[in-house]
Amino acid sequence: MSHDNSYKLLFSHPEMMVDLLKGFVKEAWVSQCDFASLEKVSGSYVSDDLRDREDDLIWRVRWGDEWIYVYLLLEFQSTVDHFMAVRILGYLGLLYQDIIRAGELKIHDKLPPVLPIVLYNGARPWQAPVNLDPLIHPAPAGLESYRPHIGYLLLDEGRYDENYLGSLKNLVAALFQLENSRTDKDIQTVIVRLIDWLKHPEQSGIRRAFTVWLNRVLLPRKAPGSQFKEFNDLNEVNTMLAETVEQWTKDWKQQGLEQGLEQGLEQGLEQGLEQGLEQGLEQGIHLGECTVLKRQLIRRFKIIPPETLVRIEQA
Repeated sequence: MSHDNSYKLLFSHPEMMVDLLKGFVKEAWVSQCDFASLEKVSGSYVSDDLRDREDDLIWRVRWGDEWIYVYLLLEFQSTVDHFMAVRILGYLGLLYQDIIRAGELKIHDKLPPVLPIVLYNGARPWQAPVNLDPLIHPAPAGLESYRPHIGYLLLDEGRYDENYLGSLKNLVAALFQLENSRTDKDIQTVIVRLIDWLKHPEQSGIRRAFTVWLNRVLLPRKAPGSQFKEFNDLNEVNTMLAETVEQWTKDWKQQGLEQGLEQGLEQGLEQGLEQGLEQGLEQGIHLGECTVLKRQLIRRFKIIPPETLVRIEQA
């Protein structure tokens, strides 16, 4: 539930919806929208049937004199819903009923257009039909005109090209990059950009939303079993990751050092103790960690000659 709520918190900010539309809806009408009018449809506005859809968000924006509604459906399930188009048909029917029930439409007014968006972050590619037609058996002649037609815009975030996402100054693209990250360094790179983009005081809300999402969703998923303190700001997350990367690098170097030294000693022992010590010492000094060198030499040879200690300290 914290996963769903954290995502909902992010997309409850107008900055996210603006970047979602501008960056990922490739339609001419988007550039004609008045994004200053963008507003989230109140939960008290919709019926209980729609309010039960806690993971979904409904926004509207002015396009000329008319409203365009954006129905954002957040999908976190591990399996693809083959009949998603049928669900969309039901949700949009409920939304239109609520708009009519609100009493804002006059007798000659028309219902507003709605853009249904399915935001999917599952590991498997989305393979379900994105419109209703393939799900309905072909109709007999004369019945075709009664066949419902509905589709939705699928944003399968795991399938976007990393270079494309990285080229955008876009909060949603940054979110997708974080979701798709493979290393601590990948996460840190995106967080540094977010810190720069969200540095103004009026952006504290969306900045906090990203921090909460990192705390409760991304970091526990990327490092299962690890314990993280509760971060209050993106700078704290960035500092933690910097320390993590630094420690990871140290661990890697130490592991490589010990392995190289051990291999050198083992190989050298076949040629004689003195030569083995010399060969192991050369490999260890090349990797440059005196403390580990001393520990490994004592483990292998019990005692380190004074001249060897001098060489280690001078390396």
